[in-house]
Amino acid sequence: MNHTTNILIVDDEEDIILSLKILLKQHYSHVFGGTNPQHLPRLLEQHEPDIVMLDMNFRPGQQDGKEGLMWLEKIKELRPNTEVVMITAYSEVDKVVAALKTGATDFIEKPWHNEKVLATLHSITMLVESRKNEQKEKAHSSLLREQIQSLRSHVIGESPQMEEVKKMVEKLAPTDANILIRGENGTGKEVIARKLHELSGRREAPFITIDLGAIPDELFESELFGFKKGAFTDAKTDKIGRIVAADGGTLFMDEIGNLSKKNQAKLLAVLQNKLVMPLGGTKAKAVDIRLICASNAPLEKMVKEETFRQDLLYRINTVEINLPPLRQREGDIKLLVNHFLKQHKQKYKKPQVTVTADALQQLRRYDWPGNVRELEHAVERAVILSEGPHLDVAYMLNSSKSVNEMIDETFTLEEAEKKIIQHHLQTTGGNISKAAAELGITRAALYRRMKKHEI
Repeated sequence: MNHTTNILIVDDEEDIILSLKILLKQHYSHVFGGTNPQHLPRLLEQHEPDIVMLDMNFRPGQQDGKEGLMWLEKIKELRPNTEVVMITAYSEVDKVVAALKTGATDFIEKPWHNEKVLATLHSITMLVESRKNEQKEKAHSSLLREQIQSLRSHVIGESPQMEEVKKMVEKLAPTDANILIRGENGTGKEVIARKLHELSGRREAPFITIDLGAIPDELFESELFGFKKGAFTDAKTDKIGRIVAADGGTLFMDEIGNLSKKNQAKLLAVLQNKLVMPLGGTKAKAVDIRLICASNAPLEKMVKEETFRQDLLYRINTVEINLPPLRQREGDIKLLVNHFLKQHKQKYKKPQVTVTADALQQLRRYDWPGNVRELEHAVERAVILSEGPHLDVAYMLNSSKSVNEMIDETFTLEEAEKKIIQHHLQTTGGNISKAAAELGITRAALYRRMKKHEI
């Protein structure tokens, strides 16, 4: 088995480099060499070696090892995690100890025994691979912590529409097909995406989400692809991108219709080649992800208007799942209200609060333009504000009624969305944070929508 560990050999004798390459190529896929130590900074950047095999002496007749120790220090300065194995024909104890104290991992003597070289590199390779796995797990954990919220990982609803959705989820989850989830804002597209992941063979691997409606165009590559230290002014350290973080698992891209044509092309290239190049990087990484996208935008219309690539649309929607708006599944309202009520009674320590049959009837008659998300926020608001044993429907619908009255039945979804945003901005006195909270979206997502509607 060939290890994917990168090995760089730096020795002033070309025969030494050639001999080691012949030996190591049988066991390692990536072995590089260089005879001039002055080129080390460029070689380190170009090859990103995990292990450097470094000669102790580079000038004819030199035996003190000082130059090797100097370059060893330089390597550790430029790439602290790179392991260094010193090559020396003069293995006096003091030189070996000095190299180990400076940061070398081990050493080999010239002339060497092949078995000794392979054994030394094998043990270091195990260390390198262990560290890589640990770093990847830490990166995954960091990104996953960002995703933690009040997850509703099971799909609530017994209406015919939701039963059909559940059947689709159960049928598609075991496959690796790319899925496009369509539905109005607040219908639970992320909940469905998580369920698809949980029922798949990738359930033990990461589920990484990204809201493309909340990411400016200029940050798309750094968020999705990651970057190397020094790629731009604020790149102080390497950062793993969300696609790499999702390797082996599922990547959920919400609001895919917000992606610019320029970034659509970049995403399509990654999906086609299954390779990711971080900003400032020189080597692409192969990735294996299951892609789930979501959108409430009219993507086919956008294709005709040439604002969305047709080849990308084909790539992301091998299969579609369409989520019905809440107004079409009023029979599920009782289930949803009881589910959210149970959550928020516990959260706000109001165990005695209940919902009456009359209140449920009033909730069924309302259109819920914000769908399940709006219903959840309405229940939470009512739990917080209700003073008696029953939820006060006025607290649940007081702001929603005025919005509902403002929207004409002939309005398009875009016009309705604009009216709702304008209403919440007006009632909150232009307070973006409050308006976003009432709408059940992030500040960044609200800014994007304001820009889209020229508000």
